[in-house]
Amino acid sequence: MTRVLIHVEGQTEETFVNQVLAPHLYDRGYTKVSARLLGNARQRDHRGGIRPWPVVRGDILRHLREDRDGLATTMIDYYALPQTGAGPWPGRAEASALPSGAAATQRAATVEAALAADLGHAMGSDFDPARFVPFVVMHEFEGLLFSDCEAFGRGIGRPDLGPRFEAIRTRFATPEDINDSPITAPSKRVEGLVPGYQKPLLGTLAALAIGIDAIRRACPHFEQWLERLDRWSGRTRPP
Repeated sequence: MTRVLIHVEGQTEETFVNQVLAPHLYDRGYTKVSARLLGNARQRDHRGGIRPWPVVRGDILRHLREDRDGLATTMIDYYALPQTGAGPWPGRAEASALPSGAAATQRAATVEAALAADLGHAMGSDFDPARFVPFVVMHEFEGLLFSDCEAFGRGIGRPDLGPRFEAIRTRFATPEDINDSPITAPSKRVEGLVPGYQKPLLGTLAALAIGIDAIRRACPHFEQWLERLDRWSGRTRPP
């Protein structure tokens, strides 16, 4: 049996896993694909959001110890990951300190390597590091939606915005490079064009319209993550 639990940041990512990612993974041979919101699942009003690292770390460690044959991964936004104060995330400050021209994949890899090292140390020397596949979305979920700007506009019922989304997309090497300042983060750009943008609803509709294949073609870091998940299942993607 091939099981994976994906620790996600919020409701949008949870729905993306259940409706977009899970069918892909089941087709690759997984027998169980689950999403779990970070934090206390019994307190619905407080679920989601980027939690301090010690809280998230505890969730992931419990899962890895309870299911000795399962795989754990994450789907959390790089944007707004805590760097200082209570519960900073490993590697986030180092990633921010990289030169301004550093690629999104380099920043993500810096955080993910630090997360893997921290979890691996906590699990002990007999832990198989392949069982934890940290994934940091660059720079946030909305960035992935720029993978197909025409489908993005169509999915949210605003086909007229396709060219305007494309005008943003073409300024960057990949959708994952759309930057993360409080003004120019992907979600801020979307909100500027779609007042009242409702991430859980519209983000999911857009992702369904775009499809996972278009996202992985346009987003190299997302593609690397799926490749690792595909390999874990022991099956290769069909041509």
